[in-house]
Amino acid sequence: MENQASHHRRLTFLGYAACALAGTLWGTGFYFGRLALNEMSVENMVLYRFLFACLGILPVVVVNRHRIHLKRNEIRLLLCTAALGIPIQFLIQFHGLARTTVSHASLMVGAMPVLLAAAAALFAGERLDWIGWTALCGSTVGAALIVLGGSSGSATHGQPTLAGDLLVVASLCTALAWILLSKKQMQTHSPSVVTALTILPGTAMLAVWVMGPWFLRICLPANWVSLMARTSIATALPPPIAHVSLTAWIALAASGLLCTATTTLLWNWGINHVPASRAGVFLNIEPALGSWLGVQLLGEHLGPYAWLGGGLILAAAVTLTSRSHQPDPDLLLE
Repeated sequence: MENQASHHRRLTFLGYAACALAGTLWGTGFYFGRLALNEMSVENMVLYRFLFACLGILPVVVVNRHRIHLKRNEIRLLLCTAALGIPIQFLIQFHGLARTTVSHASLMVGAMPVLLAAAAALFAGERLDWIGWTALCGSTVGAALIVLGGSSGSATHGQPTLAGDLLVVASLCTALAWILLSKKQMQTHSPSVVTALTILPGTAMLAVWVMGPWFLRICLPANWVSLMARTSIATALPPPIAHVSLTAWIALAASGLLCTATTTLLWNWGINHVPASRAGVFLNIEPALGSWLGVQLLGEHLGPYAWLGGGLILAAAVTLTSRSHQPDPDLLLE
């Protein structure tokens, strides 16, 4: 019995560590995405990011190919999860980023742990007491303080807009559905299998959406294309290759291999061993790390509010991960 309890504590610790590392890597995503967006559209940037992610996830498919046995209803659920988690979530999120500032986008992402905890309590049967809710709210306030504490000499990417902020919020709601659906599937399949079967079909859907108009333009007769002069099909171009700089390619590869494939594997493994409501606090590492990158790479300044925010996030993480709790009930989402 003691060995079983020790094993459970070890898995719980590793689960929190995996979620923390995933949050850290996710924190670099906006930075790498901004580098690539300087040279290409949102659609092309997201497509390249996930093509690199597929390269990173293919070994997982090869290793687990004999363990993949899906029922018809499981296939439908996986396809729904893939659509929500990849083309829908990321296209909405980065279109929002293109219409607002990184600070505002990070501030929206800082609300994710509270949204995740609320969703897990409502739909997944997870319990969170007042101390847990206080820690999550404090963590979110800390993320807001960090973002508001950063400053730069001039705004180089325009001003925030209501439309951009609302698009980022909409992407967070989509991400909530992806997280809860993924955790449901991990009741019957390993986290690595769920990750692979989300990224690969999701990328295929994304490729159809991004490259579909270009394929139609080159395949349809010229007179048909001329009739579509006012549509995106008539002006559709293939994704850029020759004129993309090495910096952008490195940013895209890092986004796909580190910020997508690795983080999704880590996150799915982590929330398979810890409650999603408690793991959500590590999502606040993203705005925290984004502010730190701003200081180191963009010459921004962190004032006292930012340091206070970092302390709140650390305190919330320690509170949620160090308190003992009973195992939460199985996922109830149907």
